[in-house]
Amino acid sequence: MYKLLICLLVFSGIVFMVLGILKFRSNIRLMREFYGSDDLSISHSLAFHQSLLFLFLFGYIIILFAYMFNISLGSEMITGLIFFFGAVFVFIENNLHKKIVSSLKKNFDKTLQISVELKEEREKLLLLNKILKTKVYDLHKSESKRHKLEAQLQQVQKMEAIGTLAGGIAHDFNNTLAPIMGHCELLLMDIPKDSPFRGNLEKIFTSASRARDLVKQILTFSRQENKELKLMKMQPIVKEVLKLIRSTIPATIEIKHDIDVDCGAIKADLTQIHQLVMNLTTNAYHAMEDTGGELRVSLKEIESAKIDLLTPDMESGIYVCLTIADTGIGMDQELTKKIFDPFFTTKDHGKGTGMGLSIVYGIVNSLGGTIRLNSEPGHGSEFKVYFPVDKTISKEQIIQQNDLIQGGKEHVFFVDDEDAILNLARLVLEPLGYQVTTHSSSIEALEDFRVNSGIFDIVITDLAMPKMTGDKLVVELIKIRPDIPIMLCTGFSESMSEEKALSIGIKSFLLKPIALKDLTQKIRSLLDENIKLPKER
Repeated sequence: MYKLLICLLVFSGIVFMVLGILKFRSNIRLMREFYGSDDLSISHSLAFHQSLLFLFLFGYIIILFAYMFNISLGSEMITGLIFFFGAVFVFIENNLHKKIVSSLKKNFDKTLQISVELKEEREKLLLLNKILKTKVYDLHKSESKRHKLEAQLQQVQKMEAIGTLAGGIAHDFNNTLAPIMGHCELLLMDIPKDSPFRGNLEKIFTSASRARDLVKQILTFSRQENKELKLMKMQPIVKEVLKLIRSTIPATIEIKHDIDVDCGAIKADLTQIHQLVMNLTTNAYHAMEDTGGELRVSLKEIESAKIDLLTPDMESGIYVCLTIADTGIGMDQELTKKIFDPFFTTKDHGKGTGMGLSIVYGIVNSLGGTIRLNSEPGHGSEFKVYFPVDKTISKEQIIQQNDLIQGGKEHVFFVDDEDAILNLARLVLEPLGYQVTTHSSSIEALEDFRVNSGIFDIVITDLAMPKMTGDKLVVELIKIRPDIPIMLCTGFSESMSEEKALSIGIKSFLLKPIALKDLTQKIRSLLDENIKLPKER
């Protein structure tokens, strides 16, 4: 009976031992899933259980062999109970450990899921951060563009202010110049070529012509002068200016040029383009006058897509690009902001008026072009001027003008509020055979014309006159005699353009001061054109 009890204890211990081993293996699988490894050193509890299992298994084997071979171990009952309860303890511990590991695994899975969600949220935040950075960059870019547009607007407003000033003085100044040039021309026509006074008269006429050109420059800058634009190529003008400036600048300045002969034609005024190239090359020369250097001039065609557009309204297309660069002292950012301002100059007193680049700016804008300046202190300056290429096919026309001053026997009706100009008109036209009737008042002129309209063959009138302006006088005169040819002469008018003058019936529009030869030729031309029309007598 005693041995049977011992055998039952041993058998029961073996059963619990087997169950403990199964639990142990199950825990091992959980550990592998949880930790990604079956290394038992990760869990001290499992390592302890493994040691007990092998110890009890070894004890059971010894007891089993002792009873099989009748070997007395003494206190078999106590030994069997110890091993039995030890196996039961190991089984319970393994079972509890499995529950703990299962709970940890569930928590780990939740943690892993939360980690995935956090990763997704992080990616969303990174994406939002990227979008935010893009918007901040776009906002900064828009702000920079706004500041740039504001600076351009300020520049335009300054140009308009000077333009208003220019228009204000141009009329009176031209009216003053007209009799000076006219009387000087009369004297030059009458005085012998070998007269000792002829040289002085020529100097007076030259100075007056320069004063007239100065007014034209101011009006060009203010974009208020009417110019007849023609299709032309810039290559001959650029070459002519380079040839001219080569003879005036020192040998310490080397001129390099790259002129593309295949550049297309632009619609411009030849005098303005000559003036523009001359001003830019002279400006480059002054920048290198003391140190010497290199003046680079190039002319080529370029597509607008390859241009860093300066103005939003610059249209796409083909442009002629004139580049004039120097290796002079250069300019800082503050100077480049003011360089196109009128009367602003960095040159010494007596070397410049500050109008050169302002005139360049006015010419470029009036021709629909764009000018860009790149400059750094110590690295020279580079001006790039872009003019749109005109693809219109045009045949070159050579206009032959008769240099002789032609007269006639017609009756000229001349209206101007300046007595000096009226006296000059009589001095010029009466010796040529014309009859001349003059009026300094537009009101009196209208009354005279109402009574004697049939005796006049042509009307020449000023625009800016008191009480009744020239354009209103023209309207009234045409009501009386629609067939009368009318010429409008003015020192300057912002409101009257050549197109508007033609629309109200004016046949010719001239700006003062007018050369006598031009005046007489225009009178003769209008009279000859009108001779075919029936006159109302």
